[in-house]
Amino acid sequence: MGLSATHLMIFLVWIAVVGIPFWKIVGRTGNHPALTLLLIVPLVNLAFLWWLAFGRWPALESERS
Repeated sequence: MGLSATHLMIFLVWIAVVGIPFWKIVGRTGNHPALTLLLIVPLVNLAFLWWLAFGRWPALESERS
């Protein structure tokens, strides 16, 4: 009951398709890009997306100043 090569390949493709763009998006919001790692944790990923969509974006606040 371990990870097979197929599981590893699916995970790496998921990182490339979803993780890299989210890393850039989170960085552009003014938050630390490493927060993207929260997408790996089930249910936390949904909370993270809601927080990202409706939360404070430091990059926008610095533009207003």
